[in-house]
Amino acid sequence: MLVGVVAETKPAELRVALTPAGTAELVGGGHRVMVQQGAGAGSGFPDEAYVSAGAVVVPGARQVWDEVDLLVKVKEPVGPELGYLRPGLVLFTYLHLAAAPELTAALVGSGATGVAYETVEDASGHLPLLAPMSEIAGRLAGQVVAHHLTSPAGGRGILAGGAPGVAPARVLVLGGGVVGVHAARVARGLGADVTVLERSDARLRYLDERFDGSVRCLMSDAHSVPEQLALSDAVIGAVLLPGAAAPKLVRRSMLAGMPERAVIVDVAIDQGGCAETSRPTTHDEPTFVVDGVVHYCVANMPGAVPVTSTRALTNSTLPYLHRLADTGLDAYCGADPGFARGVNVRGHRIVHPAVAEAYAALESGKDRNRGTDGTTR
Repeated sequence: MLVGVVAETKPAELRVALTPAGTAELVGGGHRVMVQQGAGAGSGFPDEAYVSAGAVVVPGARQVWDEVDLLVKVKEPVGPELGYLRPGLVLFTYLHLAAAPELTAALVGSGATGVAYETVEDASGHLPLLAPMSEIAGRLAGQVVAHHLTSPAGGRGILAGGAPGVAPARVLVLGGGVVGVHAARVARGLGADVTVLERSDARLRYLDERFDGSVRCLMSDAHSVPEQLALSDAVIGAVLLPGAAAPKLVRRSMLAGMPERAVIVDVAIDQGGCAETSRPTTHDEPTFVVDGVVHYCVANMPGAVPVTSTRALTNSTLPYLHRLADTGLDAYCGADPGFARGVNVRGHRIVHPAVAEAYAALESGKDRNRGTDGTTR
């Protein structure tokens, strides 16, 4: 099979979908790899490393899109890339379609097959290809909170860990999944007073044992969310409904109860955000202010650390990519139902139930954001 790798085009996105080591493994397995010139530069991988691994390096992205059977990316196609989608192409990347109507329409219209990292499941129902970037985004979220609470960054002028005789920052984490655990860990490590809201009783028990009392773990409901928001200097949104739009836990009316220049870091922004006032931002312009509250809504947070992120992502995706190239889509989906759940669009149709439901609700004018709180991320 001919596998393609292109340079990412989202603003400030320096990750690449495949390392030279991963390339060598695919080539050693009898596959061909075509890489766009400069695709790995931002992650520390020069073109020569890909050539040494057995890849063919070509100057333009269009040639890769046009010729390969399987295209592996980090982020969803944007801008001109939407016009490169075509019948017979299998695209393997993060898609987050529930929050991307233009991309969804382009995929459906093109006849390409879209396989989303974020909805591939393992035998336990976990999300193994979402997990590495969720871990990194969670850890970054703790650092981002600490930075944006400072006055030069527009925050309240509070040190995350406080000082002798001065209370630390109060950080609220919405969701106790992978992002939430890692965000809470870093925020607590910086000395902040951390509270996690989670709706699953079983998950709350896990969190209580994991943090051994160092982090406050509370049930998430319609009362606890606004109550804790009013007490918090910073909020990290870490909720997830796999494949679906993120639930809006933070309504605009709740911002009035928060401290002036408090910070919201909405890690769920790639699924539409868990704050009603959130909208995607970039690393170049990461924040905006609504009703006195600073919003940080960068949709590709792990792109800030591309060397780490690329290696972590390839570690997780390469076994799946190798099997997909070895067996083809139909055989792989037939053999592995968890991988089959990664297929979001195929044959001019949305085939993932959660994505289809999101767009059915949108078409009928219903609220896509079900409930008042979300499951874990």
